[in-house]
Formats: sequence, C-alpha cells, structure tokens
Amino acid sequence: MTQPKIDDQKLGGYVEMSSSLENIVSLAKRRGFIYPGSDVYGGLSGTWDYGPLGVALKKNIMNLWWKMFVDDREDMYGVDAAILMNQKVWQASGHVDTFTDPLVECSHCKGRFRADKLDDSNKCPTCGSEGTFGEARQFNMMFKTHVGSIEDETSVSYLRPETAQGIFTNYKNVVDSFYPDLPFGLAQQGKAFRNEISPRDFIFRSREFEQMEIEYFVEPDKWQESFDALLRDIHEYLKALGLPQDKVHELEVPQEERAHYSERTIDIEYDFPIGREELLGLAYRTDFDLMNIQNNAGKSMEYTIKGTNTKFVPHVIEPSFGVERVVMAVMASAYTEDEVNGEKRIVMKFPEHLAPVKYCVSPLLKNKPELVEKAREVYNMLKKQYGNVSWDDNGNIGKRYRRQDEIGTPYCVVIDFDTLNDDTVTVRDRDTTEQKRVDIGKLI
Repeated sequence: MTQPKIDDQKLGGYVEMSSSLENIVSLAKRRGFIYPGSDVYGGLSGTWDYGPLGVALKKNIMNLWWKMFVDDREDMYGVDAAILMNQKVWQASGHVDTFTDPLVECSHCKGRFRADKLDDSNKCPTCGSEGTFGEARQFNMMFKTHVGSIEDETSVSYLRPETAQGIFTNYKNVVDSFYPDLPFGLAQQGKAFRNEISPRDFIFRSREFEQMEIEYFVEPDKWQESFDALLRDIHEYLKALGLPQDKVHELEVPQEERAHYSERTIDIEYDFPIGREELLGLAYRTDFDLMNIQNNAGKSMEYTIKGTNTKFVPHVIEPSFGVERVVMAVMASAYTEDEVNGEKRIVMKFPEHLAPVKYCVSPLLKNKPELVEKAREVYNMLKKQYGNVSWDDNGNIGKRYRRQDEIGTPYCVVIDFDTLNDDTVTVRDRDTTEQKRVDIGKLI
C-alpha cells in the first residue's frame, strides 16, 4: 500500500509518513497540541510550536521526570545553565571539531541529506534520481552566532547542542556550595539546538528541542552499581508515562558505535509509528568531561572524600532524555480508534496524571441560567483544585464527549436538573464511556 506523502515544511521535497503518524500529526494540529513553526509565513523546517494542550502535556511529562528523578531523591540537585556559553566549552568538549554529520547533495534537485540515513538504492528521496550523490562531506550541526556588537573570532559562541556541558561547567560550583556526598547527580531541563541536515518525522528529529539530562558523579570503581540503579529508574519513569512495556527495548551499543568518551552505553528504543528508534540513552562517560575541563581550564575538578585525604576526579553516568521524543511516544501510545454505539471515535488515552485537561464541566443546556450557574460553581471548584479544567457548553452532550475524547480528558462532568435537587452530577469516564452519579463534594 502506498503511504500518503506529506510536505514536511520546506524540506526540499516530500517525505513518506506512515498513516498512523499522519493521524497523530493531524490531530495534534487540529486540537491545539503542536503546530508547524512559523506556519502563517510558510513554515520553517525542523521547528514546531506547542499549542495550549501541547504545552500542558509537555509540562506534565517534564514535571513527572523532575519529581521522580530530583524531588523524590536526596542525591539530586537541579541547575539551569545559560544557553550561550564561552566558545572554549565547545572547543574543549570536542564539539567544534567532531560534532558533525555526513552531508551529501543531489546533483539534480540540490536536496541535501544525511549520507548515513540513505538506503542502498542510491535514489534521491526527493526527486527519485539514481546515482546523483557526490562525495559526503562533514557538516557541523552547531548553530554559530556572535556575542556583543563586534563580530570576530573572539565573539563567537554557539547555541548549545546539548544541556550536558552546562552541568559539567557547574559541577565545581555545586560541590563548593553544597559539598554533597558521592554519589550525587546534577539534573537540568532546557532547550538545545542542532542544525539537522534533514529534520523529519514530526517532532522526532528537529532543530530546536528540549532535553532532560542528569550527570551522576560516582567513585570510579563504583560506577556499575549506579549505572544499574539509574537503568531501573528509567524503566520506572517509562512505566509512569504509560508506555506499553512490550514496545520498550534495551540496546547494548557495541564499542565501535559508542561515542569516543563512553565505556558503556545502553539505548532505550521504542516502537514509534516510524519504526523502532532511540527514545533515550544511558551512558557511562568515565571522567572524560571533567578531565577536559581540568586540562583546558587549568582548574581542579577533584573531589575530596569527607574526612580523608582521598582525592580523585569523579566518573560520570548520564541518562539523557529528549523531551520531544518522549512526547511523541506518549501521544503515539495514547492514540486510539474504537467504536461507541456503532460510531467511530478517536480517543487519546493519556494516563490521568499526564492528561492536559483533567475534567471538562458542562451544563446540560446552556440556555438554562440555573444549570449554567450551578455548572460554573462546580467548574470554579475543580479549577481551583486542579487548574487544568475546561468548560464546554457548545453543541449536544455527545459532541462534547467526542471533543474531550480527542484531547484525552479523563472525565466529563455534566450538571443537569437532578443536580439542582440533590447536588449530584453525571461523571462520564473517557476510556469505558460509563456514566455514574457522583456527589459534588466527592469530585475533589
């Protein structure tokens, strides 16, 4: 079956998109989750804007991560480093010289692609011409800019391609301020930027994205214990996201495919609508990054065990999550099509704690002031408690239910004439579509 072709926002042509992903992309825009970036001006490839529901969903995902990996633990500390950093950071880390992808160009349509992502057919994905690619050349993916009013080599900076280096540069600051016991971790959430050659597959690969990263500092001979513990914590987080466990896979990355600083890497892969792809990574980075700072900045990164003269540069374990990929996995796992009373419906079965809207409150009839007044009372009560509560009095109840199903609202609360007599409301469950009467006081 030939899949539909979607214009991936000025990518230089059309890209294939699976029908299931197309459905998610369509719903995301229609219902206000995610819009193409700069859409009103024709778009900008590799950029996406989050609408009201997308912001809420992403915030819930990130807040859950922060709670599980930072707030609920005694060994984690949060930081928020600047996006712009001294160019020496990226020179020392190797990004200036080695943060590259192989780039090839089609001689017919001038489309540019990552050489390692092309199949063996040697056909151009855009125009279909064969054997048209020249020799691959390395393309640095960092966005280069200048800081200050004068543009010269001393003013060069970069939009950070990862959040990790901001953590490493603040390691000594946190040790001096708090002197935490080893092992301990520094966690950060924030924007990162990569000038991808061919961004595609919705938000899976984009030029602007967010990361959730931890650098966990350990004694050199005790890294394995912490590595295994963090791997277990990662799986607990994925379960809390509601991701089906049979779609989550561990890939032990072989030595020849690991980053040069890594002694061990496990990629957590997920069965996306586009196929099995990397969701996040867990890497044992040894002392590579701190030693880079020590050697290049000339400042000691040694940690002294309290009460002793034992000094060493800690080794590091890094769990690294891409927020957009997590959002895409959550949306893909939640997207469901079923039938209710012989009618097809689309429902986003988000876990309740991730749902952008927790309750929708409706008066049975919007032209009855007494029902509207009572419904507003219930709405205000739930709004004060949960925040993300919606109001809907447009159309009949069935249509309201369908709208709420599409955005994943777990419960719809309807105020009818019985409510005026006994202070009970009808609560309709998103997943089962069952309805029951509940005392207003028990909604909280």
